[in-house]
Amino acid sequence: MKLSTALNYAGDPKEAAVEASQLEGAGIDMIWVAEPYGFDAVSILGFLAAHTQHAELASGILPIFSRTPTLTAMTAAGLDMVSSGRFALGLGTSGPQVIEGWHGVPYDRPLRRTREVIDICRLVWKREPLRYDGQAYTLPLPADQGTGLGKPLKMIHPPLREQIPIYLAALGPKNVQMAAELADGWFPAFFYPEKADIWCEDLDAGFEHRDSSLGPLEIVSGGTTAICGRDEAEAIINAERPRIALYIGGMGPRDKNFYNNVFRRLGYEEEADQIQELFLAGKRKEAEAAVPESFLRATTLVGDASYVRERVQAFQEAGVTRLNITPATPEPLKLISTLKSWVS
Repeated sequence: MKLSTALNYAGDPKEAAVEASQLEGAGIDMIWVAEPYGFDAVSILGFLAAHTQHAELASGILPIFSRTPTLTAMTAAGLDMVSSGRFALGLGTSGPQVIEGWHGVPYDRPLRRTREVIDICRLVWKREPLRYDGQAYTLPLPADQGTGLGKPLKMIHPPLREQIPIYLAALGPKNVQMAAELADGWFPAFFYPEKADIWCEDLDAGFEHRDSSLGPLEIVSGGTTAICGRDEAEAIINAERPRIALYIGGMGPRDKNFYNNVFRRLGYEEEADQIQELFLAGKRKEAEAAVPESFLRATTLVGDASYVRERVQAFQEAGVTRLNITPATPEPLKLISTLKSWVS
């Protein structure tokens, strides 16, 4: 099992580069850079490529709606080149709040668009004249939708790799099936190792159609991590409550909250209703208090060394191949070195 982490780059990107270099030196194998609605991830990833040597660099995630499929492919090829083959393309749909509110484009056919973006990226990287007749994207653009002057083009520069890894953030059943069928890696949320079987039916359905050339599906999951005493552990675990309540209660409308649906599948149906009702009513503190402690403990790795090591093993036994940690300690590099010794 390899180690990965998301880089917080809200401040000075130069400081983020120093941090990335330190994380790499401590043993981190993969560094994720998010793209919500702050700085774009691509600029930061390119900067990090020049300040790291061997850690993989991954977009976590690029929303499929914010770029054309071919620009996504070009961007991935460019980042793969400047990082000497260390880039992984993390893709996802984001949500209507960001896509329509920030990018100003309709959030339509997310499943179909994701599938076609993956198809087109892989065609671009093969460097053949691009022809694609999809339901969401048609290349070249048909004459009745443009000037009629478009023609099949191929990438000018040969990409460093024809098969850049694609990681898919997926929660809904159909999206998880697609990840198992098409992606190199899967980035689930709310991964509860002892209840990982809730994903098995969807994963198996996708694996039935998976091309063997893709190899095994990488699974990226983990959580807040700290080796500490009991009192400190309680504080760190309880600090997770606002974020979890937000996702369960307010990440999407009442009937279209994918995180709430996953929470229900984990067996927390009553709690899912309660948290959502409280959150949508503006009672955020009450919603946070309603998040079950059993869920918080199962989805984090916080406690004394023997307990954290047990949680690492639990994630590994549940199929996680890349443990994604968020260090909650004043000595993150020491923590990473310890974890690295356990998983190597």
